[in-house]
Amino acid sequence: MTRHESDTERTFAALPPAHGRGFAQTWWGQAWLTALEGTALDSAQLKTGRRLARAGAVGAVSVRPGRLTAVVQDRDRTAHRADVLLEELSPEQWERFLDMTAERAGHVAALLDREMPPHLVEDAAEAGVHLLPGLGDLEPECDCEAWDHCGHTAALCYQVARLLDQDPFLLLLMRGRAEDTVLDDLQTRSGASAAQASAPEGVDAAEAYATGDILPPLPHLPGLPDAPGVPPSLDTGTPPAPGVDPAALEFLAARTAVLAHGLLGEALDGGFRAEWPPAHDAVRLAAGDPGRDVADRLAEGSGRGREGLATAVRAWRHGGTAALSVLDEEWGVGGEALARARASLDSAWDSDERPELRARGNRWTLVGAPVQLRLGRDGRWWPYRKESGRWQPAGGAAHDPATALASVTAPASAESAPTEGESA
Repeated sequence: MTRHESDTERTFAALPPAHGRGFAQTWWGQAWLTALEGTALDSAQLKTGRRLARAGAVGAVSVRPGRLTAVVQDRDRTAHRADVLLEELSPEQWERFLDMTAERAGHVAALLDREMPPHLVEDAAEAGVHLLPGLGDLEPECDCEAWDHCGHTAALCYQVARLLDQDPFLLLLMRGRAEDTVLDDLQTRSGASAAQASAPEGVDAAEAYATGDILPPLPHLPGLPDAPGVPPSLDTGTPPAPGVDPAALEFLAARTAVLAHGLLGEALDGGFRAEWPPAHDAVRLAAGDPGRDVADRLAEGSGRGREGLATAVRAWRHGGTAALSVLDEEWGVGGEALARARASLDSAWDSDERPELRARGNRWTLVGAPVQLRLGRDGRWWPYRKESGRWQPAGGAAHDPATALASVTAPASAESAPTEGESA
């Protein structure tokens, strides 16, 4: 990436070909593509755009307020200038967005980490500021003179989805302001708020006396500790009572402290999100790397056994309760869910690149390879690989089946996929 002298324009070198992979890994990158794919009237042009982007036919991408630009080459090497326009935020909208963001330290921290949490976008929308494009917001311009999105503007949008994955500040630049400007404005607002909060304010004596019966406001919520608390040691030198395992109790107390720390962080950040069925609790505890004795008790108590619990822990670390549900559940895909799944598979690859998959319920197995895709009830695809006769979770979920499949690297000596009589 190179920067122009003006901070209001950034130019990114052409990205390498991306055969067999999706274009967006983050939820905001997916939202960008939804705005494109839900608007374009010609699905064939979208497929052409995906093919051109995967082949590396999109040149350097220029990003500036209200406009994206790149030169895109057709298969016959004919070059076309493609532009995509996005409406900039008004000065009043920027003021509302900056005021709202400065009030929430978590929003600023997320942006500095190159992330765009959903609650930031939701809070902005409540303030009347729509950061992500909606249907019809990505306006195409191309010298091929197509009146709708053509393969060239579609290829540009697919390539920009990859860039947005890496840096959501590009979206703010398209909306009108560069990264440095946004951060400077946020710092100024945060400093002013801190100074105002620390400045003493006088109160008229008569007014204070008149309002003496009114309770004062509640104090501010405490800050989140840097780390979970450390439970006291139970090694007192006194033999424990029969049936009491001090090591197991210490582990449970430590994991509870970690969970409480996480729940407090979520509460201070806007709401609780860590919920799971009680049956998943043994897996959550096992994911905390307990000692052998505690792990054995969890394996027995959960009814999974050692190998089953290890597989469940692997799933949990890839995606928590959603990944564990996909591991445990096999369900029949039908009706609208089946139609969406087939459409997702058909659009993920060109016809000459599409792998051969055999479906059984919500599980699609790659023919001739120990690789499988599992469809979750939320429409996301989870990669699996067969290892030592057992299907094992191989990565996190993706909305695009091509992305999920590309994340699985099957060893050359791995076992073959199950035959028709084997369980998928």
